[in-house]
Amino acid sequence: MVDITVPVLIFVFAFGLSMDYEVFLLSRIKEAWDQTGDNDRAVALGLQRTGRIVTSAATLIVVVFLGFAAGELLTIKEVGLGMAIAVVLDATVVRMLLVPATMKLMGRWNWWAPPAMRRLHERFGLLEEVPAPTAPGDRPADVEPVERVSPEPARGS
Repeated sequence: MVDITVPVLIFVFAFGLSMDYEVFLLSRIKEAWDQTGDNDRAVALGLQRTGRIVTSAATLIVVVFLGFAAGELLTIKEVGLGMAIAVVLDATVVRMLLVPATMKLMGRWNWWAPPAMRRLHERFGLLEEVPAPTAPGDRPADVEPVERVSPEPARGS
């Protein structure tokens, strides 16, 4: 008999882990969208940039959860096996098939926001990088100048 708390625990933990993967994947897709403006290319680049990392992380987590399944307590075994299955399904079916397919079908609608939310973002938007200074003397006080190295080989070598 399965304890009633096991499915709830599996759902809660799987939901948390899947959100972590989802935020990582979608942030890379959004970066590519900002750079290219092409939805299909952004989805492909986002998958390309996150594929190995998500797969590696999911593999490690599955190994850990299968370690739980090798335990002696029945509840821990159930949670371990359930979580291993949930992570495999999330990393393969959801991240590699459903999210990219849905984003491709939706096209530019992926980037739609209600007008009030768009205005809020334009006013207080979150930026992942600091805009480049417009003139050499305009750099922020806490940023040190970078020494430029010439790509040319030294003469006489």
